[in-house]
Amino acid sequence: MRKKLLSLYGLKWNPFCPDVPVEALFVPPPIEHFCWRVEQQVKDGGFALITGEPGVGKSVTLRLLAHRLQALPELMVGVLTRPQSGVSDFYRELGELFCVALAPHNRWGGFKALRQKWQQHFSSTLWRPALIIDEAQEMDPAVLSELRLLCSTEFDSRSILTVVLAGDGRLLERFRHRDLLPIASRIRVRLNLEPQTPQQLGEYLDYVLAQAGNPHLVSPQLAHTLCEHAAGNYRTLCIMAAELLAAAAQQEAPEIDEKLFLELFAPAQKSRRGATQTPATWARG
Repeated sequence: MRKKLLSLYGLKWNPFCPDVPVEALFVPPPIEHFCWRVEQQVKDGGFALITGEPGVGKSVTLRLLAHRLQALPELMVGVLTRPQSGVSDFYRELGELFCVALAPHNRWGGFKALRQKWQQHFSSTLWRPALIIDEAQEMDPAVLSELRLLCSTEFDSRSILTVVLAGDGRLLERFRHRDLLPIASRIRVRLNLEPQTPQQLGEYLDYVLAQAGNPHLVSPQLAHTLCEHAAGNYRTLCIMAAELLAAAAQQEAPEIDEKLFLELFAPAQKSRRGATQTPATWARG
């Protein structure tokens, strides 16, 4: 189905899937500026923060940022994959990410070994290693506090690690708690992603279609309709567009237009409670 879909519409990849090549990601100015700021921050270390509700671009920003940081010569970049870990598993994963042999029962030994590795790396390259953590709202406060202590040396006058945290509104709420205020006060670079306007979603749609190789895949009328119904959310827009693309491929339609949109979404979508759902709520569900 995937090969048929791509060949039928002259696409290099499905523009509505999450796994588009990183070089083809849509990068609005606020994300571009944030990535540039973090690239500068790896010379000094410290915390950076990305916040926003689901579907507004946090994971895409992290993907782009990781790609750029990994391109810097001799920079060590680790991506924490299990933010909900307790302190022992947190140390296990850090040891694996930064190639440090750790004994989970000896937390002090692990603390010391990681700091020595990061300090040696900084001394030889002038880059602070970077740690990227998605879904950081799931992190245990004790782990966040441990991370803060790991990063700081010389009575908190120098940071030996760059940490990028990303999460939804719950993360901001957690940082208001007195136990995590020491981290909140150390965040140097922030990016708050908000719902997009229909015009901004239209720019995104035009860009991803052009990058995928078929800028005329979606009719102008349908593009306007999709952007109006997506509730400012990139993910909702892509889910609806992906459903339309699959339906168009099944029918071997020459393009995706409003007629297909009405066929797919216009029939009342009833929830279990019997309420009518809009295309946006249908796509999110």
